[in-house]
Amino acid sequence: MWSYILLILHVGVTTGSVVHIVMLRPKSSIALAWITFIMTFPVVGVGLYFLIGERRIGPNRSNNIQQVRSYQKKFSSLSKTSPETFIDWSKQPEAAQSMSKLGHSMAATYAVTGNAFELFPEAHSVFANILDDIDKAKRNIFMEFYIWSEGGYADKVALALIKAAERGVKCHILVDDIGGGKWWNSEQAKALDHAGIKLLKALPVGIFRTLVGRTDLRLHRKIIIIDEITAWTGSMNMVDPEFFKQDSGVGQWVDAMVRLQGPIVIPLAETVMGDWVVERNKSAQSLIASVDFSAAKQCGDSNMQVIASGPGQTNDALLQMILALIYAAREEIVLTTPYLIPDDSLLVALRGAAARGVNVTLVVPEKVDSFLTRHASESYFEELLGANIQIARYHQGLLHTKSISVDNALSMFGTANIDMRSMWVNYEVSLFIYDQSFTRQLRTLQQTYIDGANQIELTEWNQRSFLRKFMQNILRLASPLL
Repeated sequence: MWSYILLILHVGVTTGSVVHIVMLRPKSSIALAWITFIMTFPVVGVGLYFLIGERRIGPNRSNNIQQVRSYQKKFSSLSKTSPETFIDWSKQPEAAQSMSKLGHSMAATYAVTGNAFELFPEAHSVFANILDDIDKAKRNIFMEFYIWSEGGYADKVALALIKAAERGVKCHILVDDIGGGKWWNSEQAKALDHAGIKLLKALPVGIFRTLVGRTDLRLHRKIIIIDEITAWTGSMNMVDPEFFKQDSGVGQWVDAMVRLQGPIVIPLAETVMGDWVVERNKSAQSLIASVDFSAAKQCGDSNMQVIASGPGQTNDALLQMILALIYAAREEIVLTTPYLIPDDSLLVALRGAAARGVNVTLVVPEKVDSFLTRHASESYFEELLGANIQIARYHQGLLHTKSISVDNALSMFGTANIDMRSMWVNYEVSLFIYDQSFTRQLRTLQQTYIDGANQIELTEWNQRSFLRKFMQNILRLASPLL
């Protein structure tokens, strides 16, 4: 009797889950991956799907995000009213204006000119300049990171923040709950809190939150705002690479950051403060009092646009912008990413670029800190190499810089990997730059990565063992779930 009841429940739950997935109409690759997993491992599959299978953010978070978005649209319009922020598109690459329009349509941010930048290629110079900026802060400091870990320069930053708070600077730190990990209970976090620095967990996890929202949605952004005059963003977490994950066997993490001044600081400040409001569950009206539009003065001539992406915010804005960037290429595309799990549209775009004669180079680390992601990424190599796309594997550490340069004229730089998690699940922030000066500096940095990498040849790659090929292809089937 009970066996029949269990059988009926089993068939009903499995069938119901499959019907539910089909009716939601997700991307085909994601839907097929989940359906296959559920049919193969029914109990585990159904449970995991309802934990991490949908981009559920919960009703409260959804409402907060919509409030913030409505005010950010107003702020975006205000930041565009100054004539000196207008871009003369006649002097820019043909694709730049259409990309800017796409970004504004999908993410409600304008491309603005009048920006100054400094690109920093290694941790020592990054931290030295961040510490100097903290010491010069007069009004407020906002920091937002995925990971914060004690040791080395991260300790110096904490001490500098405590000193800033003592002289009256209002300091705010927002760190992802899971990314922060043990740091949240560390003596350093307690000291920051004791100094009056406001600490806040982003996307906190818990049993109740698991019931109303997906637990693996993570805040992957890295942003620093100082007095609404200076901003920092890029791939680096608040960690010292000489101390961080030294037992992982991948070498030191290799990152880059950019220091920004000018009107581009405003949308970055809006992003950080908007995230703060969403987590605090307070009215987005506080943003009006938080952002000093007059502080971000024109101080250069670089053209930039911020795309802040994530569930409930901009849907597939990041993916669409990256696709537009790739389709704009006529001569060369160079991409750097630590994790490579592209969806079908990105694969088609990259193969199409190579087919029309564009020199496409993909730079990835030789070793990464995830066994599953590494082998899932490698499953794409044969297809890419067969399309005449060059793949270089960086061997001087875990290359963590996320960047794209196109024809020495257009580029992307920020926190997003070329993987489905960054496109669909994580909260990311990316700079799209319509500027030869920045792009050439970025291309020079990318070349240092290529010089420190080994090129993969298709004939050599095809000689890997059957077992390795099989494992890679199995993980590729699951790649939409990673």
